[in-house]
Amino acid sequence: MALMDAGLPMKSVFCGITCMIDSDRNILLDPTTTMEKDAAAVLTFSIDSVEKELLTLSTKGSYSVEELQQCVAICQKAAEKIFQFYRDLVGRRYSKMNE
Repeated sequence: MALMDAGLPMKSVFCGITCMIDSDRNILLDPTTTMEKDAAAVLTFSIDSVEKELLTLSTKGSYSVEELQQCVAICQKAAEKIFQFYRDLVGRRYSKMNE
């Protein structure tokens, strides 16, 4: 957000999203630190705003390929809400400047 606010030209912005796989193999978004301690796996993604592609991945714990694919899909969907928040925030900021 700081780069956007500074007016630096960028091809896209990105966001970070963390999810976890609990002991019952359920996938949960935005876990607390306490929840992460009991997780089978914790995965943190950075996703770009244009292609919705995975830029980086940091993981801790064990998970299957299928669980990784599910986590990617869930986090990409959640990223849409974050990018909408970015657009709304920038829109509000610049609408106030034009008043």
